[in-house]
Amino acid sequence: MLPMTLPREDIIDGLLAEMESFEDLIRSLDDSDWSTPTRCEGWPVSAVASHFIGQMADVVAGRLEGLGSPEVTQREVDERTGRSAAELADELAGVRKTATDMLALFDDAAWNTPSPGGYEGTLGDGVEALWFDGFVHGDDIRRAIGRPSELGDGLRASASHLSTELTKLNWGPATLALDGLPEFEISGGGTRVEGDPLTFILAATGRCDAAAAGVDPSVNVYAG
Repeated sequence: MLPMTLPREDIIDGLLAEMESFEDLIRSLDDSDWSTPTRCEGWPVSAVASHFIGQMADVVAGRLEGLGSPEVTQREVDERTGRSAAELADELAGVRKTATDMLALFDDAAWNTPSPGGYEGTLGDGVEALWFDGFVHGDDIRRAIGRPSELGDGLRASASHLSTELTKLNWGPATLALDGLPEFEISGGGTRVEGDPLTFILAATGRCDAAAAGVDPSVNVYAG
């Protein structure tokens, strides 16, 4: 059984706030920022932004099949090649308005139905995954251009989402007891994993050495 997500209202508010923050970040970039390489191998800032914004555009348009796959991710980037930061920020602003209306339609019953598009988990799991994606990709961009990380509530969403993904992989059992966050069980709970939340998130997504988070490399949810 997969761990529960955060409360529905928290996830909806958090995703919309993350989209707004991402839009503000993109609007603040200049041409040199736009072409700066990121820690996502082979992707400059423009590609990272194109993926997240394209993903959200796909979601609100109901294009859910294969979402998150390499093929769909590449399409999202290719469709936006040559567009400016301002153009993509404008696109995200429009997508956010549509997402606000769409998310308002989901009650608890809908939230707990299977996620469409082949994602393993509930609709709530899928929406929480989008919040996580916006948070980590926003951090990818900030790190690339030399800005500090923004350690808001996206840390909590990311820890919650990663507990779900690591449970799917039968990692652990373990309990995430990261600084300043509620505890999240992985595979039923067990050995306590403590320390800095962002370091764990980076380790669990292959963005830093797992040893920095005090865990082994198998924690990388993308390694398989």
